[in-house]
Amino acid sequence: MYAAGFARGSEFLWPYHHQVYWDLTQRIYREEIDPGYDGAAEAGTPYCAPGAPGAPGAPACDADYDYAARRPYEAVRKIALTGRIGKPLITLHGTLDTLLPISRSGDVYAGMVGARRPFRYYRIEGGNHVDGLYAAYPDRIRPILPCFRSAFEALEGWVERRQSPPPSATLPRPAGGDLANGCQLGR
Repeated sequence: MYAAGFARGSEFLWPYHHQVYWDLTQRIYREEIDPGYDGAAEAGTPYCAPGAPGAPGAPACDADYDYAARRPYEAVRKIALTGRIGKPLITLHGTLDTLLPISRSGDVYAGMVGARRPFRYYRIEGGNHVDGLYAAYPDRIRPILPCFRSAFEALEGWVERRQSPPPSATLPRPAGGDLANGCQLGR
């Protein structure tokens, strides 16, 4: 899991994400990128194990999907990120994101954009992809929604009033305060 980019410290989130998000998300994206893989099955067979037969009429389980053999390169190229932006953009990403690991997505995209474009990148320490588990782990997860609100206000100021937002940064998890309702992007 670490080799796939998942952050150390996010292990407590893996079982839930495995049960709720990973299989579903993989099948939805694979269906969009390579709809012919499973024939009429449309989004494959839920939770099938590698080597298991797929749905009736499907060649295999999505767990056996071989990207290099299937070669959906043109479909991926059409949706691939380039980093070439011309308008102001603010990106937020939680360091405990267990749907799209930050080291394989947000950090990569920030590198693609580079420093010379109208871009800010805020890494939210303890943030996950979704906030639904905050009540279960209030001491380990930081809600990201308040940071989205702050980022949207900063983007409004940047676009409408030419007020530059704070520099890109990793925002530490505050030791106290109302995490569910507040997020300061910087100074």
